[in-house]
Amino acid sequence: MAQRMRRATRGRVAALATVGLMLAAGFVTGAAPVQAADADLIVNGGFEDGLASWFVNNGNAADGAQLSATSDAFSGATAALVTSRTTTGSGPMQDLSGKVQAGQAYTLTARIKYENPNGPATKQFFATMHYGGGTYTNLVSVTATKGQWAQFNGTFTIPSGQVVSTARLFFETPWTATPATDPDLHLMDFTLDDVSVVGAAPPAPASKTIEVVGKLPGEHNPLIGHKFGADGFGFVHDGRVYMYLTNDTQGYAPNPATGVSPGINYGDINQITVISSPDLVNWTDHGEIQVAGPNGVAPFTTNSWAPGITKKVVNGQEKFFLYYANGGGSSNVITGASPLGPWTSERTSTLINGSTPGAEDVAWKFDPAPFVDDDGQPYLYFGGGPASTSMPPAERFNNPKNIRAIELDDSMVATQGTAAVVDAPVAFEAGHVFKREGRYYFSYSSHFGGNDFGGSQQPLPGYPGGGQIGYLISDNPMSWPKETYAGVLFPNQSQFFGAGTGGNNHQSVFEFEGKYYFTYHAPTLNKRINGNTTQGYRSPHIQELAFNPDGTIQQVVGTYAGVNQVRDFDPYRVFEAETFGWSKGVATTKVDGSSAQFGGAAPNLVVRDIDNGDWTALSSVNFGANGAQRVTAKVRALAAGGQIQVRLDTATGPVVGTVPVDTPVGQWAEVTAELEGVSGVHDVYFTYTGPAGVDLFELDTWSFRAATLELPVTVTASARCVGGKVYVAVQARNDSDAPVGITVQSPYGERSFAAVAPGANAYQSFNTRAVSVPAGSATVRVTGAIGGQDVTTVRTVQHPAGTCGG
Repeated sequence: MAQRMRRATRGRVAALATVGLMLAAGFVTGAAPVQAADADLIVNGGFEDGLASWFVNNGNAADGAQLSATSDAFSGATAALVTSRTTTGSGPMQDLSGKVQAGQAYTLTARIKYENPNGPATKQFFATMHYGGGTYTNLVSVTATKGQWAQFNGTFTIPSGQVVSTARLFFETPWTATPATDPDLHLMDFTLDDVSVVGAAPPAPASKTIEVVGKLPGEHNPLIGHKFGADGFGFVHDGRVYMYLTNDTQGYAPNPATGVSPGINYGDINQITVISSPDLVNWTDHGEIQVAGPNGVAPFTTNSWAPGITKKVVNGQEKFFLYYANGGGSSNVITGASPLGPWTSERTSTLINGSTPGAEDVAWKFDPAPFVDDDGQPYLYFGGGPASTSMPPAERFNNPKNIRAIELDDSMVATQGTAAVVDAPVAFEAGHVFKREGRYYFSYSSHFGGNDFGGSQQPLPGYPGGGQIGYLISDNPMSWPKETYAGVLFPNQSQFFGAGTGGNNHQSVFEFEGKYYFTYHAPTLNKRINGNTTQGYRSPHIQELAFNPDGTIQQVVGTYAGVNQVRDFDPYRVFEAETFGWSKGVATTKVDGSSAQFGGAAPNLVVRDIDNGDWTALSSVNFGANGAQRVTAKVRALAAGGQIQVRLDTATGPVVGTVPVDTPVGQWAEVTAELEGVSGVHDVYFTYTGPAGVDLFELDTWSFRAATLELPVTVTASARCVGGKVYVAVQARNDSDAPVGITVQSPYGERSFAAVAPGANAYQSFNTRAVSVPAGSATVRVTGAIGGQDVTTVRTVQHPAGTCGG
């Protein structure tokens, strides 16, 4: 095996010579025994599905050929024919990225043939791997005789230090810089068939499912325990609080043996996580928005950090604008039709960048935070990072002037005017603005000093220490001189959550139902997974914000207790199963279709990775005085024998219903169970049982049905003759312990009785005015109250046929 740079002639010749030595020395041998764990990594190697999974090598701009299916196959019905080659490397290629591993050995076999009349009697061919850039490695070689099928048959080992994030296998003839000078020798057509690369497939990605209970029952921080999320931005719309988060979970990859993940890599994050809640304790997971990257809403951006969202009516249409940092160098915005999308990009380049007026001296043009004033004028706050070296060291430390405020135009996707300096003391990043009682509040995260901020310096008296949240108060959203500094809003989170939870922070403030709330992050879930050693994976938190009479803010204390639940949870509707107050051992994933609760525009998620012993829970569910009669779940069974137990108040509390998941495996279906003794307000735990060691089922939705209230009544009916006519007599006895109203209806009339006493009867005999009537029915409607709730009970009673006379 040898590597070479594609465009280095000398290196290419050396590589070919090295391969010849390896072949002669036996380094490439016959097929090795296939182990049980080995797999064929090639898809459609026999071309029986045409050219599926194959394409022409395009590693260099000059590469080119025509690839077509041919019936001239070594085996089966089809092979691949390559013609019109422009370079020696122009041949059939398949992408093995993500399939091969460094340090592993593989066996490669294939059949190849060429028949060009003017070609040489024999020709050498290579199977070659392109590892990206100019790195190519010849793997296995064969010398073919014209007109005869030749066989590649050898093994190769990928060096342990080789980067295999790109690994593309292709077939070629020996390289030359000028193949067109003798195309019969260098660019002949050839046919390929029966390609196989057998070896150890890469291990399955490490499970990201968090198996520990990271949000403890009774606690409300962190907000969720099944995934991470940072830089939370709170946003209120239609009675719900939405939180937009940097998707820290994207890079989380715990070691299966130790449970410890490598440290967070912010450069990999290009998604934003969304959760929402009507009560600040039970949070629905809406999954991730693929914002950046090749498949993102805005593919011209690479990262998506520190989201901020607002809404505005533009040209008569309410729109939602989600701003985010594209790494440290720029910021951008995407537009949604609702808080959950769908999302589009109205821009083809970043919103904030080096050409933004007034931002030239801002090192990090990130952390965009939008604010729309009461008069409809929108603003954007952004920036942070090292202070300008043109400032004196003490000023670089105390007043780095690294954050900016700028107006947005009415479209919300473009700026107007010049950015103004926010002179926040000891500022680092994470600017945010909210308004209260006519005054503007700007909060931000302070820096930790160091060479970027003037070296060894001391903050001025009253200025923030490292990693704290400071704030300013102003009468103008574009004017933030240092004199508006009001103090520290939130000390570093490590003061409250201990070892392993330090670092910088990112915050927002939102108003919900008359109260103000402060959002921040801390690696508390990461700490509960790994102890005091955390790897930077952060979780969202909320605390209530209180103000002094003069408008200054009372310093926030971070707690696991978090905030009080705003209202009880309503169970009598269809709601998403990925709504958690607390959870253990489960994960979520997007599936096709729309959300049953949030409508066609919202993504649909399900709860997955449900194992025996896992559970999910809801906080403070109000079943009312009369209680719940039934629970229904939409499930997809993955194994036989699964069950859902409904418990009250704890994960080991009394079982009030058992739902058998006995539906066909692999199919979505609804399963139901009757409930007993479920009334009032309770925490509700869904505990999952079934065979050990397998995923039991997936969950889409829950719904509860209220118990039916009925007034006890005994109803009878008969037919009799009076004066030669048939009378239908109906009697209703009040069996309750309070007076009720009774209405008796039949085809022959109706009568109502008010306040029928307990044990008393309402009786009515209806004259049909006929000598003969068929069997029929009458209806009795009883009205009264049970437990202070108005109730109507309807009963239908049959009467026999009646005939009078001879």
